[in-house]
Amino acid sequence: MMDQGDRHEELLNNDPLSTPASASGDKFGHIERRGIDRIPDAERHGTARELLLVWMAPNIIYLDVILGGAMIKLGLGIWQAIAVIVAGNAYWLLVGLVSISGATSGTPGCVVMRSMFGVRANRGNVAICVWGIMVAYEAVNLSVGALAGFALIQSIGIGLNASWKLAMVLAISVATITISVYGHATIVKLSGYFTLGLALCFAVLAYFILSHANLNYTPPAPSSAASIWTAVTVGFVIIASSPLSWPTGADYSRYLPAGTSATRIVIWTTLGAFIPAVLISILGALAGTAVDMTDPQTSFAAILPKWFYPIFLLVIIVSSITNNVLTAYSSGLALQALGINARRAVTVSIDGIVAVSLTIYALFVSNFFDALNNFLSLSVAILGPCIAIYVTDSVLCRNQYDGQQLSDESRQSPFWYWHGIYWAGMIAEVSGTGAALLCINSPVFVGPVARALKGSDLSAIAGPAIAAGVYFAMTRGTRGRKVERHLQIDQLNAQDLEETSRRAES
Repeated sequence: MMDQGDRHEELLNNDPLSTPASASGDKFGHIERRGIDRIPDAERHGTARELLLVWMAPNIIYLDVILGGAMIKLGLGIWQAIAVIVAGNAYWLLVGLVSISGATSGTPGCVVMRSMFGVRANRGNVAICVWGIMVAYEAVNLSVGALAGFALIQSIGIGLNASWKLAMVLAISVATITISVYGHATIVKLSGYFTLGLALCFAVLAYFILSHANLNYTPPAPSSAASIWTAVTVGFVIIASSPLSWPTGADYSRYLPAGTSATRIVIWTTLGAFIPAVLISILGALAGTAVDMTDPQTSFAAILPKWFYPIFLLVIIVSSITNNVLTAYSSGLALQALGINARRAVTVSIDGIVAVSLTIYALFVSNFFDALNNFLSLSVAILGPCIAIYVTDSVLCRNQYDGQQLSDESRQSPFWYWHGIYWAGMIAEVSGTGAALLCINSPVFVGPVARALKGSDLSAIAGPAIAAGVYFAMTRGTRGRKVERHLQIDQLNAQDLEETSRRAES
């Protein structure tokens, strides 16, 4: 039998920390080979500041113009719309907070969530709250890009038919999947170029919008205080749906060195997403005073010079790709966390096929904008509680996540809990989603609380608040003790390995 010293020596010889930095393939132009496995310390690199551009690139996006314009369609004035846009985008702070766990654990968000839901139950959570929502957002972005592509084809004098439409959808999808397959380092490198190029184009777009916007715009008909409050709360949910859809912030910080400042991770992640999202959504609100935002791709032709209109449409296409690159990357990791035993490049490709299928349905079978409104309104009921539980667990655990323990899916895992289920997380998620559905006002379903409040939608507040409160109440003492126990075990193991090393040298 192998004695204790032999076991430790075998661990040392197979220590992933000794893996060469090139093993992950995390270099620009090389396909990343790491998936949901922990990133060893030897392969960690980069600084927190790179997160600024990583999050800016996908958020300089035309979808935010549409969301901002939706505030005007709801009947809000300019300043009311701006207030709602800023408040809803404040949820990007939650994305910054969950991103800390990537650097401490070296694992993506869908693996960290095993801490709060259990190894088995987390698969169901990831299937719904991560993969399901992510692939739906891929379809939304792909649809926005495809609609711009259709308009671009028509603008250059080509007759639009089903073949051209399908070709455009596939071309955008292939571009997205290709970058996502290459992975983290390529995404980080290209983020700077995408950010600069899109920012310049949106600056030109802003000039033309401001030239035509009605800065003194007021809603066409006077509204009662109750109807204004209803529009404000519904608008808040629409805007908040974007940041709440990113419980996977850890996916882009997991390559950072473990000692990276948590404060810097939060600041650069939050600012990288918040600044462009707010500015472009406000731009959309201003555009809503000048053009019909029901069909913005074509209606913008009335306020843009002919030379810029094709560029405008091309910018929409590129921005949909930049956002979908991160979305496809995270949803590919989520498929691995669900138990699909395939390389990340394969899971990203599978994910792309599903997104294309949903897009074809949205564009060729259903009404895209109706589908968009239905999806955004309902997604908040699921996403809000999930990210709230994540943040609460991070606070209770002080972000002391052990990537190797999180990667263990066996019955001996400290996150196996009861038959692979952590009931505190499941009960909190169900409670939060239930509270959100009671308060929701969507085209598909209106909750009894929303109905009693004459249509006011408090789902983006009630869902996260109830989920966080329930989780905190059920885990307040136990989470801290578990962290202390895990830290003590890690410390003892480190001392044991050090002692073994000294004996070997002597």
